[in-house]
Amino acid sequence: MVKIRLQRHGKKHYPIYHIVVADSRSPRNGKIIQKIGLYNPNINEKKNKIKIYNKENIINWLKKGAKPTKTIKTILKFINIKF
Repeated sequence: MVKIRLQRHGKKHYPIYHIVVADSRSPRNGKIIQKIGLYNPNINEKKNKIKIYNKENIINWLKKGAKPTKTIKTILKFINIKF
């Protein structure tokens, strides 16, 4: 099963997350299929917290059956992508 989830990067106490498509059996920072965005919770401005590289890629992955995690569902609602 393929999931859309967050992959943690950054320093200690200053996380930056990559939004990735990965196999559900792989570990959190393991092998990924495609990197589709960036989420930085350390920025105060809501518009700059989320950077999506290509919205069409997300829609295609959702059509193919990729399951978003709970956090990703919230992010997708914020950027107006219906799933």
